[in-house]
Amino acid sequence: MKNHVLRPLYAVLMIVTLILAARIFLVPKDFGIQERGYMYGWHRKSNEEDWKKVSVKYQGKEYCKDCHGANYDSIAKTPHKNIQCENCHGPAIEHPSDPPKLTIDRSRQQCLRCHFPLPYPTSGRSKIRGIDPETHNPDMECSMCHNPHHPSLEGMR
Repeated sequence: MKNHVLRPLYAVLMIVTLILAARIFLVPKDFGIQERGYMYGWHRKSNEEDWKKVSVKYQGKEYCKDCHGANYDSIAKTPHKNIQCENCHGPAIEHPSDPPKLTIDRSRQQCLRCHFPLPYPTSGRSKIRGIDPETHNPDMECSMCHNPHHPSLEGMR
């Protein structure tokens, strides 16, 4: 074979060898080792205690249901039913004792996370009603006119 064929072949083999050698030093010995191998993703048995020490910040919608049943029930009948309460109200890890009331992000940016018009036909994002933030009441918070707990009642506050 000619040199112009062998040189790239040697370069590729060298890169593959370097990657395999680096893997020996960088990947922990117990990575993915369990009864069923890599079946459950990237998991390390020696790392389980570290994860048990991590406190959960988000409680989920069911946590809010008992005390805030009226808002929970009203949102369940709207397009916002798939959104977790803590997306707008913040993490509820210490609620209700500290803070007694969660901080609510009423900024336009919060609403525009979903309601900025992005016409991606295959993502389902095009089905969400979008606004032009430059022309639609640009100096106001969305919640001044729209109640996020009743989004189907347009303009009703």
